[in-house]
Amino acid sequence: MTWRRFGVWSALVLALLAGSAIGLRALARARRFQLLGRLVSQVSTRDSLVALTFDDGPFGPMTDTILDVLRSHRVHATFFVIGRELASNPNAGARLVNAGHELANHSYSHPRMLMMSPTRVRAEISRTDTLIRAAGERGTIYFRPPYGLKLISLPWVLWRAGRTSITWNLEPDSRTSATRDEIIRDALQHVQPGSILLLHVWYPSRAASRAALGPLLDSLQARGYRMVSVGQLLAAASVR
Repeated sequence: MTWRRFGVWSALVLALLAGSAIGLRALARARRFQLLGRLVSQVSTRDSLVALTFDDGPFGPMTDTILDVLRSHRVHATFFVIGRELASNPNAGARLVNAGHELANHSYSHPRMLMMSPTRVRAEISRTDTLIRAAGERGTIYFRPPYGLKLISLPWVLWRAGRTSITWNLEPDSRTSATRDEIIRDALQHVQPGSILLLHVWYPSRAASRAALGPLLDSLQARGYRMVSVGQLLAAASVR
């Protein structure tokens, strides 16, 4: 093989490798597909239902604010909690459950669970499950991958355990710089019956999301939407 041909083949191999890397990254980030097991990003329903979900936390100082808004709107939501945060704020987790909300699993330490061994994946999930049960959750514990990332070992572990992955189709505060009005506007522009809405409201840096929560719920309810937990949304979809 001449050096010229060698160069051509090298370029082709590099292009294939680059394409494979891009494809794997897209697969890992896909909200509507994973290699194994059940994944839900939204459901098909004619009812004006939206699953309201929150990631991260719980963070004690914000608990009263969040619970007060949800209580005033008579809304039940699903909180995908981080095990490490729940261990530090067990009272906050118990208060969420006692208020009728659903606790779900967002891993123990919020790592990128891509090149992780199955043993560590199981540990991240099981440690958090134990804390969620201790907080009082008695229903199905759903799982949401940190950063929405999943590829091989995580889907395999979830599939073997018969667990459902819950992603989302609506994340109006994905930009931490989004203002209150931008969050509300984006959510209202893209919401659909059966949407799974993701918000981040726990930490001091998420003041805009907390400020948007009440007005957003007002606007969604004015349009005829009813906010429910993930479990309630899946149950409503399953009867159709």
